[in-house]
Amino acid sequence: MYRDFGLDLRLARRSAGYIQSDVAHLLGVEQWLISELERGRRLPNLEQMTGLSLVFGRAFENLFAGLMSASRSTLLQRLDTMPAGVRDYVETRNRKASLQRLRTRLLADPGEHGGT
Repeated sequence: MYRDFGLDLRLARRSAGYIQSDVAHLLGVEQWLISELERGRRLPNLEQMTGLSLVFGRAFENLFAGLMSASRSTLLQRLDTMPAGVRDYVETRNRKASLQRLRTRLLADPGEHGGT
């Protein structure tokens, strides 16, 4: 399911010379979870994600490049099907501009992660 992430994690762990139980101990989880992550059967939660980023010295975006790309594509598709004719009132005055900024960010270089 999350094969690319798992392979990347396994490669990072092996390159660092860690065994699965080392990473599990550092994250405060069971070794089986690291195995599941490496096999692509699970994704880490936010706390585990930040821990992995620190353990391997890699940015979040690098660890999850495939997921970020998939999310970018999904959001772009959904932007094209946003409901039209939304009533214009105080709470929606920035809606059109916000949707355009989102589209611009999603179409920007994937290496750029957010900005404006």
